Amino acid sequence: MSALLALGAIPLVVGAVIVVAVIALVYAKVVYRNAGADEALIITGKRSRKVKNDDGTETVESGIKVVLGAGVLVRPFFEKVAKLSLSSRAIDINVNAQDSRGVTIDVEAVALVKVGETDASIRAAAQRFLGQEKKIDDFAREVLSGSLRASIGATDVSTIIRNRDQLTVAVLDVAKDALHSQGLDVDSFEIKGISDRNEYISDLGRAERARVRLEAENAEAQADREAREARARADQAIAEAENTLAIRRAALQLDADRAAAEAAAAGPLAQARASQGVVEQEQITAQKRAELRRAELESEVSAVAEANARKTRVEAEAAAAAQVETARAQTEARKLAAEASRAEGEATADAIRAKGAAEAEATKAQADALAQHSEAVLRVKALETLPSIARELAAPMGNIDSLTVVSSDGAGSLSKSVVSQFSEVDALLGATAGFTLSDIVRSTTTGHAAARAISRETVPESPEVSAAE
Repeated sequence: MSALLALGAIPLVVGAVIVVAVIALVYAKVVYRNAGADEALIITGKRSRKVKNDDGTETVESGIKVVLGAGVLVRPFFEKVAKLSLSSRAIDINVNAQDSRGVTIDVEAVALVKVGETDASIRAAAQRFLGQEKKIDDFAREVLSGSLRASIGATDVSTIIRNRDQLTVAVLDVAKDALHSQGLDVDSFEIKGISDRNEYISDLGRAERARVRLEAENAEAQADREAREARARADQAIAEAENTLAIRRAALQLDADRAAAEAAAAGPLAQARASQGVVEQEQITAQKRAELRRAELESEVSAVAEANARKTRVEAEAAAAAQVETARAQTEARKLAAEASRAEGEATADAIRAKGAAEAEATKAQADALAQHSEAVLRVKALETLPSIARELAAPMGNIDSLTVVSSDGAGSLSKSVVSQFSEVDALLGATAGFTLSDIVRSTTTGHAAARAISRETVPESPEVSAAE
């Protein structure tokens, strides 16, 4: 009986085990959650706590727990779990804005936006977008559109076209703070297109197209010119090769003609050479005869010339000896004459010196006498010059051939004129010398005494000087 009861209880046990297992699985499914590679688990309901930082400060940690790529047990009824996608979102952005010059353009861009990978970014994104992730796209689009408009307004269309990366960097610099505060990051931002409704960009490209077209035309012209130059060089090379070939052929033909001409002229040339040999031999014979005759003549002339030279040398030596003797005799004669002249000159010099000494003594004596009897001497000298003065006064009359006197005094006026001239001379002498002719006549005795004194004091001439004169 007990065995039957035991057999009847087995299904109940099995059923109970199954029920427990199912309940356990359901509970595990409810309390255990795991996060995928591109999502984060946001667990709320935990108690906040204070966390002490490294610098000693305390931070209150919120009751939000973030789990990345792992599993976690969640307490039912006490904690709540939600998933937040971390994958990138492609956001299209279309902006109509004006640049710094007021040109309106349309810009198309695409941005890849995602929730940041740090706990702070995930918490910030969860607080704002958990359960409504569509708002992430709208928020990111608005922020990036505003940043794009601001960046376009700070530059011009030409710069945007030439350097789109610069515009991208400017947009991200403006938008990153606003996005980070919401826990969002921008993986990339690309400008897809730039257009305008007034063909401004097309007009900008027209100049560039013209420049490119001009460069293309120049390149084409350059290529065409280079091709023509290459063809010309090739033609020139061909012409030079043909010219070289023609010259070579002409040279070969000339060599062939020369060989033929030499072969044709071989016989006459041999005969001419034989005749030339005979002529050359005759010339050699004649030349030897001429040299022999020249040697004979030179020998004869040399003998005659040597005899004449010997005669001339002997005569020249005799004449030279005679000239030497003559020159020696003339030299001796000149020496004797020079000695005689020197003796005569010395005698003359001695006589001149003696005469000069005598004259000097006489002059000194005369000067001393004049110094002692100056007035008397002057009177005597004046008296001695009276005849000369009379001659000079009468000289003009002596030069007159005939004289006619017109005067009431008759011829006596002429003698009176002479006397008046003597009177003028007497007055001039008194004014200059201090005595007159009358004074000289009155002092004749004194004058004779002075003359005698002068004659006594005068030194007579030396006998040697008289002999020399």
